[in-house]
Amino acid sequence: MSLDLPGFADPVTGAQSCFRAVLEAMSRPGLVLEAGAGLTPPAPLDPATGAVLLTLIDADTALHIDPAGEAARDWIVFHTTPRDAAQAEADFTLALSLPKLASLPAGTDDEPQLGATVILQVAGFGTGALFELAGPGLATPRRLRIAGLPDDFAAQWAANHGLFPRGVDLILCAGTQLAALPRSLRISHVMEG
Repeated sequence: MSLDLPGFADPVTGAQSCFRAVLEAMSRPGLVLEAGAGLTPPAPLDPATGAVLLTLIDADTALHIDPAGEAARDWIVFHTTPRDAAQAEADFTLALSLPKLASLPAGTDDEPQLGATVILQVAGFGTGALFELAGPGLATPRRLRIAGLPDDFAAQWAANHGLFPRGVDLILCAGTQLAALPRSLRISHVMEG
């Protein structure tokens, strides 16, 4: 049973380390950082995904769990005690495949911070589709390969970015790595030939 699996061995140090990685990733979009080494969350969660959940989710958080992640629900709830929420009302969504970004809370003009954050587990970095990232936090455009995003990701992201300062933020997790895509970012799919 997933409750037999512990969270961070040292909760304070583990959460602080992961929080620093998330902040760094948000301020330097597309930078791939380490998170969750030594953590063994239940399947289907990767260590980085588990670490981000343990770090960002608490009793004041409305969390929607993708049906594909239901096997880990007991572990998530035991360690983080979030409020269960429908996807359209969640502060955070745990997703194992990208939900339609337009279906998620985007905040309001007066309160853009109410836009959702998606903790998205992807297949990996360094393989898959190539994207060019530009915007705040990047002096020059950065390229990032991400495996596991849908073919229409760039179009969905363009619509999301068009809502700025409203919109959705993504924290991508794979294995013991994470990267972030804040809503302020412009993303284009690089066609390779």
